[in-house]
Amino acid sequence: MLLQKVPLRSTRSFSDFFLKYIEQDAALKPYYSQFPEVKNFKEQIKEKTPFPSSSRNSLVETLNKQYSKITNPSDAVKKNIQSLADKNTFTVVTGHQLNIFTGPLYFIYKIVTVINACKKLKATYPESNFVPVYWMASEDHDYEEIKYFRLYGKKYTWETDQKGAVGHFNTKELKKLLQELPGDVSIFKEAYEKNELLSDAVRHYVNKLFGNEGLIVIDADDRSLKNILKPVIREDLMEHTPFNLVSKTSEKLQAAGFHTQVNPREINFFYNDKGLRSRLEKKDNDFIVVDTDLKFSKAEIDKMIEETPEKFSPNVILRPLYQEMILPNLAYVGGPSELVYWLQLKDVFKHFNVPFPALMPRNFAMIVDHSTGRKLAKTGLEIQDFFEEKNYLYNHWVTKNSSHNLSLGKEMKTLEALLEDIYKRSIGIDPTLGQMTKAESKRIQNGLERVEKKMLRAEKRLQSDKLRQLDSVKDSLFPNGSLQERSDNFLNFYQQDPSFIEKMLKNFDPFDYQFNVLTYHE
Repeated sequence: MLLQKVPLRSTRSFSDFFLKYIEQDAALKPYYSQFPEVKNFKEQIKEKTPFPSSSRNSLVETLNKQYSKITNPSDAVKKNIQSLADKNTFTVVTGHQLNIFTGPLYFIYKIVTVINACKKLKATYPESNFVPVYWMASEDHDYEEIKYFRLYGKKYTWETDQKGAVGHFNTKELKKLLQELPGDVSIFKEAYEKNELLSDAVRHYVNKLFGNEGLIVIDADDRSLKNILKPVIREDLMEHTPFNLVSKTSEKLQAAGFHTQVNPREINFFYNDKGLRSRLEKKDNDFIVVDTDLKFSKAEIDKMIEETPEKFSPNVILRPLYQEMILPNLAYVGGPSELVYWLQLKDVFKHFNVPFPALMPRNFAMIVDHSTGRKLAKTGLEIQDFFEEKNYLYNHWVTKNSSHNLSLGKEMKTLEALLEDIYKRSIGIDPTLGQMTKAESKRIQNGLERVEKKMLRAEKRLQSDKLRQLDSVKDSLFPNGSLQERSDNFLNFYQQDPSFIEKMLKNFDPFDYQFNVLTYHE
């Protein structure tokens, strides 16, 4: 594959907030610890070395229990799980929702990034071990965001009436969807048919795809792991400390001109039990579960925190803290929206004495298949041109390839000078003629602009066949008008090329924050 790099700002696809973080804007430096460069991980390792051995042992025990559901996990996985008990072992983690059939391509790119980051860190710091981790968002209840994926331009949707945390959803209805899919989907067929719960099925197929690389899949919706979170649950519910801290940080970011991504609540936990995941709110002296009749006294809530902490599920504000409390983690790999909301959270980590991880952007990429590559070559355009808005791209191509001069810019300047001269002469005779002369001048200029637009439109009609080819390339690279990685599923490429993931592992540099364009060549 041919690899090309495009600066992220040149893609016009990312927020200014995120780009300023990547560019290490001075205004954002107070909101993170270390910028994610390999050399800065020495300090991250030092900060995380005191991670408690009791937490390590609990983590290993939980992972062994979860992986007992996997038939013959790879030696690399088994080795990495056991190594987490060692004080010199650290993780690099990414998280994602449990999208059916992996969802969009960037799910794959996230995991490739954490795997490659661990390899690069091991080469730089050989005395330590680095374990790539995928954190399943099994407690998320937003079924609407995970229920569909796109394959070869068609949208496939999982219809179910199930409610609550999606990790507990039964997979039975996915078996019908499997029958509708083209090509080899045996990895998913096995995962969804052998596992009743969605979380177990996701662990199964992610392990199939990445187990040989030693990737660990963790489901943090677990009682033994939640035990460590008890003090945070209690302080959030009773004192609302995270709400106050994040609100202050958000105000500072907004005052500096940054649009914040998430809003804290006074209580940042959901009640999570038996097909229900709903917000907790304080009402008078009680705690209510929103949209239900459930109500608990302070004493009842205290008892629940102590005896069944798994019934408390952190929201977007406190999930990152929970992650860093149960993992000896150095860096979080996320997308542009994720990383900027982490910048709102540093003071929460400081308050609870938890080291703040390095915030690493995932790899961003676009795949140009054989067919699209051939069409692209015929256009005479560079890949970077296709990041332009479609109408601008067409106008640029037509103007560049026309045998006629379609621009009236030179004539417009000549006309402007002539009209200005007429204006001066008219007001010299009678100042009251000025307004009428300006209006007539504007009408004449508008007419010339209309002529220029009609010339361009006529040339587009003459070039319609080639513009259709241009359209085909644009739609392949930007399906549904969005970046390919945010829309298409990896099976678009994996079914034709079973070494697709290996190619991503080979070509992506986890510490190079540019946009990767990978082209299949003949």
